[in-house]
Amino acid sequence: MLNAENITVRYGEKTVLDQVSFSVDSGEWWMVAGPNGAGKSTLLSAVTRGVPCAGRITLLGRDVSSYRPEELARQVGMLEQNHAAGYAFTVEEVVALGRYAHRTGFLRRGDAEGEDKVRQALALTGLQELARRSVLTLSGGEMQRVFLAQVLAQDPRLLLLDEPANHLDLIYQKQLFSLIGDWLKTPGRAVISVVHDLALARRYGTHALLLRQGKTVSDGRTAEVFTPQNLQTAYGMDVFAWMQGLYAAWQQ
Repeated sequence: MLNAENITVRYGEKTVLDQVSFSVDSGEWWMVAGPNGAGKSTLLSAVTRGVPCAGRITLLGRDVSSYRPEELARQVGMLEQNHAAGYAFTVEEVVALGRYAHRTGFLRRGDAEGEDKVRQALALTGLQELARRSVLTLSGGEMQRVFLAQVLAQDPRLLLLDEPANHLDLIYQKQLFSLIGDWLKTPGRAVISVVHDLALARRYGTHALLLRQGKTVSDGRTAEVFTPQNLQTAYGMDVFAWMQGLYAAWQQ
C-alpha cells in the first residue's frame, strides 16, 4: 500500500530524518516510536506532503507527489495531536467536514455516500447521542473522538495517527485504540501511529519503526523491533527492565 524509500528531511543544516525506509501493507498497524526529536511526527508530515523531503514515497503504486490534494485526501486520513474548535459547530457538522475531499464541482456537492459515511463514523465512535451538541461543550476525550470520526468519515485507505492517546484518560485510550482496531478489520486498510506509550504500541501494533535522531534503529514485526537491545539503542536506557519493573508492581 505505502512504500517509503530513503526519506530525508532537512531544515537548514539540521537533518530531521535520515534515509528512512519502510513498507506498509494492507491490514498492518505500524507503530512509529522513539525518543523526543527522533523525527516521528515529521515522518507522517512527509507522507502527507506537509514537509518537503528527499527520497520517494509511493501510495497504491503511485508517487504521492503526483496526487492532487483532494485525491490524496481520499486515500490518506490524518488525526493530529491537538485540535481547536473556535466555532459552535455541532458534532455532526464537524464530522461531515471529513467528506469535503469527496465533493465535486464549484460548490463542492455531489457526495452521494456522504450522509451514510458520517452516520457510520458517528456510530463507530459512539457519538450518535452527541451529534447535535456543540463541540464547544465537549471534554477533551470526546473531542478526540469527534476528530477521529471526522477522519473515519473521510473513508481513507491509510490512517495516520500522531499521538492519538495524547492527554486522554485510560478509558478513552482503550476506547480509541479498540475503535481503530475495529476499523482496520475492513480489507484494504492500514494504520501508521506515532506513539510514546510502548505498552500500547506492543499491544496493538502488528509492525513497528523505531527511530533515534532521525535514523532507523529497527523496523519490522513489533516483537522483533521492541527487543531489549533495540530499545537500549533508541532510548539510551534499559527500557525493557524499566517496563518490566513497572508492570511487576501490579503483580503484588
